[in-house]
Amino acid sequence: MIFLAPSRNAAKFTCPHCHAIARQEWYEQAFDGKCYALGISRHTPPNRVGVSHCDHCDEYTLWVDEQMVYPDAINVPPANTEMPEDVKSLYNEAATVLQKSPRASAALLRLAVQILCNSLGDPTKSINDNIKSFVKGGLPVPVQESLDVVRVTGNDAVHPGRIDTDDPEVVIAIFGLLNIIVEYMIAMPKKTSGLFKGLPQKAQDAIARRDTP
Repeated sequence: MIFLAPSRNAAKFTCPHCHAIARQEWYEQAFDGKCYALGISRHTPPNRVGVSHCDHCDEYTLWVDEQMVYPDAINVPPANTEMPEDVKSLYNEAATVLQKSPRASAALLRLAVQILCNSLGDPTKSINDNIKSFVKGGLPVPVQESLDVVRVTGNDAVHPGRIDTDDPEVVIAIFGLLNIIVEYMIAMPKKTSGLFKGLPQKAQDAIARRDTP
């Protein structure tokens, strides 16, 4: 899914309401002791309040200077549709706190990955040990690296390291990685399994004989 992060005065972006990439119509108000009509020039005094109107769903976003303040969940792609509900809940919570605390957002994403690994692996094992087991089971390297990025970044958010979890752009990238992890570990196997089961039984039996030691 293509995602265009919302930004001030952008002609189009992924609407946080309808998740469509849609044209935005902008209105502005500047607060410098004077009143300005909506629709004023972009070259206005500081402390501007802006409103963008989505051409697709007719909903609005509210901005103060360069920061979107409504709705809360901003600048991140929507959760993968195959994401488990308990993981998705943490994903969405991480999105709502991103602007106020990128570090808290990263820590929540790390917890989301831990819960995901527990559900797909051994809940008695650590997240690191589960990733190790996934790798032994043939997990593709890019997925393993994505898991470790989220794991280490989220851990550094609690125990500061060299990864800058105070940078929203760094944390925004982590949301995309979590969606990739879900796509490879849940969505793709489900799609592949469904297609495989649709093969003729003779073909399935022949494949089973081929793969039997």
